[in-house]
This record gives sequence, structure tokens and C-alpha cells, in this order.
Amino acid sequence: MAIAAAACGPAGKVSSSVSYSVSAQKNYDKGVEQLAASHWTTAAKYFSFIKSRFPYSKFAVLAELRLADAEMGAEEYLEAIDSYKLFAKFHPTHEQVADGYVSYRIGLAYFKQLPGDFWLLPPSFEKDQSPVEDAGEEMRRFVQKFPDSPYRKQADKILSEVGKRLAAHEWYVARYYWTRGKPMGTVLRLRRLLERFGGVGYDEEALWLLGRAYAKVQMPDRAREAWGQLVEKFPESSRAGDARTEIARLPAAAVAPPK
Repeated sequence: MAIAAAACGPAGKVSSSVSYSVSAQKNYDKGVEQLAASHWTTAAKYFSFIKSRFPYSKFAVLAELRLADAEMGAEEYLEAIDSYKLFAKFHPTHEQVADGYVSYRIGLAYFKQLPGDFWLLPPSFEKDQSPVEDAGEEMRRFVQKFPDSPYRKQADKILSEVGKRLAAHEWYVARYYWTRGKPMGTVLRLRRLLERFGGVGYDEEALWLLGRAYAKVQMPDRAREAWGQLVEKFPESSRAGDARTEIARLPAAAVAPPK
């Protein structure tokens, strides 16, 4: 771990950027001040000092957790995940384990690793979505285990963003199949999009394309159903007008013979 390595240094040496105190609490307070100032390496030095010089103090336990926070701040996300998980394992009754803080931070660390969009690279929705799925799974685990946690609102925002990213990927793949003349592949991806990520902004266009794909594979009843949902959910949209026109062109629905 880069922060831990920077924090330790040769025995007997004290960094000029830190001024250690004679009590665990004072060193802890200084470390927290450095965290607040985003001085991750300096903060880690104080917390590592507490762990080595005051191993039986309650602040040694707190220092373990704050070291994980420092790793998170320094964008050492894999290290932070390991540190948070170890903290939860060895201190399962600690208040910041019990209130969901540690679990939330693990999920946040997964989320922070997700790639952004850079104009020289393919957009994120074209890439493998396994890391996005992992972030969503961690956050859903947190929400299920700590539904009343004070970090719930932040978690919900992240889950919303994860849903949007995954929906964007499904939409991209569905259109990929459509433009390459594979309407059944389009159907499968659009159904997945609507079932898993309905309500994040793709429903109108997804229902329109789903109806077209069903019509293409000679499934008029399914096309009618998709376009009917579009008209019901978005009655004033331009796509609703298009859907009404296409529904009128479909062959009449089959009527089941009387028993």
C-alpha cells in the first residue's frame, strides 16, 4: 500500500511534515485534521504512528479505520476495500460497522473505480460492464443490510447512476443488433433493459424499437403490446403518434375460437 509505505519510513525518522504528540488522542486528532484537508499521506503517518506506539489504545482501532479512509482519499481503492473488509472482520461490533459506514465505503470504493468517458477512448457504455455490476451489487448489499443507515441517500444516488450506466450499455447493444439486422437480439436486450432498468430515461425509445423489432420477426401481437405500452405511458410524445400509426397497420389480432 503506497500510503502505508510512505507513512512508515526508516525507524527513528520523523517526517518534517508531521509533529507527533505524546498521546494517542492528540495524534488521532491531528490525523483527522489532515484527512479533512485532503493530506492523505500526512494523515496516514499519524494513524500509523498511533498503531505502532499505542497499540492497545481505543484510538489504535480508530486509526485502522481512518487509514482506510486515507487510502480511499488517495484513490487507492483496492487497498481501501481490503482495509475496510479487514476492519469489519476484526471489529464487527464497532459503531461504524454497525451503522453501515464501512459497508457503504466498500461500495463507494467499487463505484469510484468505474471508468469515465474520455474523448480519445470508447465511451464507457461500450466497455465491459462487470465493474459496474460489482459496484451495484455491493451497494445493493449495503442497502439490504442497512436500510436505515445515514448513508442510505448517498447509496441510492450511486445505485441510480449504476442503473443509468447499465441501461446505457443495454441500449447500445440493442441498437448494435438492430443496425446489423439482428432483430431478435434487439428484442432480448430491450426486454432486459425495460425489465431491469425501467424508468431511467430509455423507456420511450426502447418501447418504440421493441415494437419495430417484434414486427420484424413476425410477432405482431408482441409488437402491438410494446407499442400499446408506449402509447399508455407517453401519450403526448411523438413516438406515441408513430406507435398508433404502426398499430393500425398491424394485422388484426388473432381471436381464440370459442370453447
